[in-house]
Amino acid sequence: MSTRYEPIVGRYLNVDIAGKTCRVYFEEAGSGIPLVCLHTAGADSRQYRHMLNDAEITDRFRVIAFDMPWHGKSYPPEGWQETPYQLTTQLYVETILAFCKALELEQPALIGCSIGGRIVLELANAHAAHFRALIGVESADYQKPWYDTDWLHRPDVHGGEVCAALVSGLIAPQSPAIHRHETLWQYMQSGPGVFKGDLYFYRVDADLRGKLGGIDTDTCPLYLLTGEYDFSCSPEDTLRTADSIPGAKVTIMQEVGHFPMSENPMQFREYILPVLKKIHSAQDKSSVQP
Repeated sequence: MSTRYEPIVGRYLNVDIAGKTCRVYFEEAGSGIPLVCLHTAGADSRQYRHMLNDAEITDRFRVIAFDMPWHGKSYPPEGWQETPYQLTTQLYVETILAFCKALELEQPALIGCSIGGRIVLELANAHAAHFRALIGVESADYQKPWYDTDWLHRPDVHGGEVCAALVSGLIAPQSPAIHRHETLWQYMQSGPGVFKGDLYFYRVDADLRGKLGGIDTDTCPLYLLTGEYDFSCSPEDTLRTADSIPGAKVTIMQEVGHFPMSENPMQFREYILPVLKKIHSAQDKSSVQP
């Protein structure tokens, strides 16, 4: 019997974020253009394992997926027990930029889903110079909350199971059972109060309606991809957002929901590969210009 090793390599990086040193876990595979991947609320970088294992992607991109502090294999910062976790726009941006700087990434591309898709819009608006292209998956400037966060951190309720139950309806019916349950398992493992803390950013601190006038898609291309079965960030939400951003490229993905890269990776690659090809082609064109 032979052992099959995946090409993914995992490492820890000590990063200074908001005045505190954080031990951040990340996985990477491939070489070429750096592609930083942001996971959804309450989850971790395992959502991108299929992209990390896709040779058609890693032949051209250095795919890097990291666990935000408090998530997955990344620890909370020292003294975490004294303050409830609460993700803000400022902290989210600082975390992303600090991680990219620590790895010395020169104008990486970046993809983010859900809360990652929301912060992509803020990055495009105020920090585009750091990136060559931005991809927002399930991305919109605002969604009206449809959930009760009081259930997400209670001593008499299993928070992880509540998280998984809450998001289960966001997965498309066509998504294979193995990937559906793998996606939900990640939510069952979320730390106490982490999903609720992430949703503070999503529902309270990141209403970007009318605030995205600084986006220049000629400088940094912006791609928005949303699943047709997503009722949290609906296709209508994404299309409304794109209407205010000249040059934003929108694709409504068939047969996927809120977690396309993990719930149905084969269907998602049909949509993400053309986007990555455009990003790679743009680099080829710029490299031959005098």
